[in-house]
Amino acid sequence: MFNKKKKLQKLVARKLVTSVSPRSIISEQFRTVRTNINFSLPSKELKTLLFTSSSIGEGKSTSAANVAIVFAQEGKKVLLVDADLRKPTMHYTFEKSNTPGLTNLLTGHWHINEVVKESGINGLHLITCGPIPSNPAELLGSSSMDIFIKEIKERYDMIIFDAPPALSVSDAQILSNKCDGTILVISSGKTEKKNAVKAKEALQTSKANIIGTILNNYKLEKNHYYYQFYG
Repeated sequence: MFNKKKKLQKLVARKLVTSVSPRSIISEQFRTVRTNINFSLPSKELKTLLFTSSSIGEGKSTSAANVAIVFAQEGKKVLLVDADLRKPTMHYTFEKSNTPGLTNLLTGHWHINEVVKESGINGLHLITCGPIPSNPAELLGSSSMDIFIKEIKERYDMIIFDAPPALSVSDAQILSNKCDGTILVISSGKTEKKNAVKAKEALQTSKANIIGTILNNYKLEKNHYYYQFYG
């Protein structure tokens, strides 16, 4: 039991590197991401940001969590929303209960104040997925989602959504149309070029405002660190 707990703690530390190791080269890269996001739309306020990828396992959820943390470290009031209603992970990452969460709110059973959780990081709040629904795309495209986004925009400086991969289901396309900006996460050496292009085209079809990409798991030959950057 002790070894299992230690293993979980190490996994969380690796995922939330910007909180656990803020001076690391990876954390610095996430701060670079933050800077580039701030400068991506200088003439327009960017409050809602969607993270997606072409396929599973490319690091979109980890990237979303760490970008949310560095924005909170900057002094912003940040909300991180697990909008992957098919395979949620944020409750594992932050070691929180998955319920109540976003699906409870969208189905009208709970109020926003009842589903927002403390993340354990100053300035960052969390809304987990909640019970996995039978109709995720319909929930994300509902008027309840529009009302939710309008309300949280009034409460927070930055809202970050973690969405499912763009090529797997339509959820990311639906939600990207509702957000101010979208970031596509690409895993170095894993993401196939054709899939990245298809994901970009799918998002553009839904009129997503793709403000950039994050190249994940890029290996530096000199010191073998893995880091991420925005471009």
